[in-house]
Amino acid sequence: MKTVFILFDSVNRLMLEPYGGTSLKTPNFKRLEEKCITFDTHYIGSMPCMPARRDMQTGRHSFLHRSWGPMEPFDNSFPEILKTKDVHSHLVSDHYHYWEDGGATYHTRYNSHEFIRGQESDPWKVMLESPIDRIREKYHPSQNDLNSMQNPYNYMINREFIREEKDFPSVQCFKEGINFLDQNRNANNWFLQIETFDPHEPFFAPKRIKEKFQTSYKGPILDWPRYDRVTESQDEIEEIRSNYMALLCFCDELLGQMLDYFDKHNMWKDTALIVGTDHGFLLGEHDWWAKNRMPLYEEISHIPLFFYHPHFSKKGGEHRKSLTQTIDLMPTFLELYGAPIPPEVQGNSLVPILQADHSSRTASMFGYWGGGINITDGKYTYFCYPKDMLNQDLYQYTLMPTHMTKLFTVDELKSASLAGPFDFTKGLPVLRVAHKSKAGTKTHSFHFPEKMEDTVNTVYDIKNDPGQTSPISDKKIIDRLNNELIQLIKENDAPKETIIRMSESIRIN
Repeated sequence: MKTVFILFDSVNRLMLEPYGGTSLKTPNFKRLEEKCITFDTHYIGSMPCMPARRDMQTGRHSFLHRSWGPMEPFDNSFPEILKTKDVHSHLVSDHYHYWEDGGATYHTRYNSHEFIRGQESDPWKVMLESPIDRIREKYHPSQNDLNSMQNPYNYMINREFIREEKDFPSVQCFKEGINFLDQNRNANNWFLQIETFDPHEPFFAPKRIKEKFQTSYKGPILDWPRYDRVTESQDEIEEIRSNYMALLCFCDELLGQMLDYFDKHNMWKDTALIVGTDHGFLLGEHDWWAKNRMPLYEEISHIPLFFYHPHFSKKGGEHRKSLTQTIDLMPTFLELYGAPIPPEVQGNSLVPILQADHSSRTASMFGYWGGGINITDGKYTYFCYPKDMLNQDLYQYTLMPTHMTKLFTVDELKSASLAGPFDFTKGLPVLRVAHKSKAGTKTHSFHFPEKMEDTVNTVYDIKNDPGQTSPISDKKIIDRLNNELIQLIKENDAPKETIIRMSESIRIN
């Protein structure tokens, strides 16, 4: 078996033509649709970036027990398990979060990896005597705000060194992925993951593509929206959205390179191709930008997934309505190679769904650590929050005490105690660390529950109201979703305080 897994970051599903997008042309995603089975009801699990990747690698939800953090010693990792079947896994990525404290044990699970530098705030290039004032003048004032942006000056400096199209990190990702195929496509038993940060913000695309999306905006560079409510002028809104669309078109071109390679070398005969994303992105819908602070609307939670399997090549162009989510990828990858699926896995292999549509679950759960615990059955979405977001009894459970970009502090760990084991920690107790508010910090505060807004329990009928504009109040539906939600929380062995605080927030029959 051979597999190519392409993972983009922050793809708004509704921008893609196969999912009804009309704002731009995505011809290579259309080509992909013709070859693949397209999943129409695919959802996220844990948010944001690295929690989502822990879900994909372990096949279970991360967000109930901890926030952003590394792979844990007890985690089941699909690349590690594939090694038992002599499958070589290779990661090519420009996703710099893998090389921060909070992601540092992910890429090392693969047999080999290639890291491409320069995306967003990657601490790549150094200008100790940099003309930072001159560089800053090129960018919109909102992108010079250290209170709302993650190290924007790193991005500004990095961009000074991305001068030609070949310099773009995403271009280099696909180039190195194709180099791997040039060397190894005739071999067997390998898994290639090509993972690019694009179209994640900042929305920086080559000039030739950007020129196709001109707006009336005449100000400095505006390609990195704030994680906040929309307050920009109409010209600014159009500029941000057009920059995203340009970058998504660029991703479409890169995808086309891989499809051309599959065609040229007839890799369709023996190689699986899976294309997806970690989560979506709000581009002004619901009067919000980005993610993390607002409810997990469909634009964020409902994501694209395309799957080609050589055994089901005649099913290209078919769509599946089955409710699936990112935790299903891990057991799927294992089944492709005949590797055992550990009992701790909560996801379901997608391979049976390739044969025919069928229901593998009645509901999917998704959310942020300490934030809302949400549920969908594919017909309705339910946003459910603790009664008091600011004063909830909240702990992180971990043996790897790191945040996104730094270790847990000594002060945080002073009151830590041992807890567990949980049913997925293989008999190991874990550290129980009380959450200390990050609301006053300058960076990453939007990753924590005290920065979330619109935290009111809400149900939407997404079949009849896909834009989620009008909440419903049908007691029968709400009670059913309440019970489904609590059942899922218990099945995932959530901490007792999580069950208590969520049970207090909802009616259970």
